[in-house]
Amino acid sequence: MKAKVTARGQVSIPASIRKMFDIAPESSVEWIVENGVIKMIPLPKDPVSAFRGRGSRRFTTQQLVEQRRAETGEEN
Repeated sequence: MKAKVTARGQVSIPASIRKMFDIAPESSVEWIVENGVIKMIPLPKDPVSAFRGRGSRRFTTQQLVEQRRAETGEEN
């Protein structure tokens, strides 16, 4: 899909994409520039509830901290 940028720097998001990602007026998005590519990430209205129940395994905070340390090679 293509869109034109207005003189004020605005772009319309096609209706099919707005519906797919539940983007409504006053929704927030994050812009990421990575390797010459612009990405727009829709942000959930309530980020905490958006991640509840995701995945087959639930983590405690301590487990998440330990996992991140292992990923970065940090010691306790």
